[in-house]
Amino acid sequence: MSHNILVIEDDPDLSLLLKLELEAEGYQVQAALDGMQGLIEARQKTPDLIILDRSLPRMDGLEVCQRIRQTSQVPILMLTSFD
Repeated sequence: MSHNILVIEDDPDLSLLLKLELEAEGYQVQAALDGMQGLIEARQKTPDLIILDRSLPRMDGLEVCQRIRQTSQVPILMLTSFD
């Protein structure tokens, strides 16, 4: 059984790299390039894990996380380039 991972990352190169690497390990991966689309995908696809960028357009990662937590306890791995 393959696990579903949602990558919410606004850098297209990093998003693609994560997607390709995770798919090579046997995971099914969906990707969203902004917070709003990521929230929609999280609600529609019910992933097993979310990799979530902290800094996103349209809705930042913290708000996406808070909104997901209102309805789901899916594990969320926060990704950031902040120090």
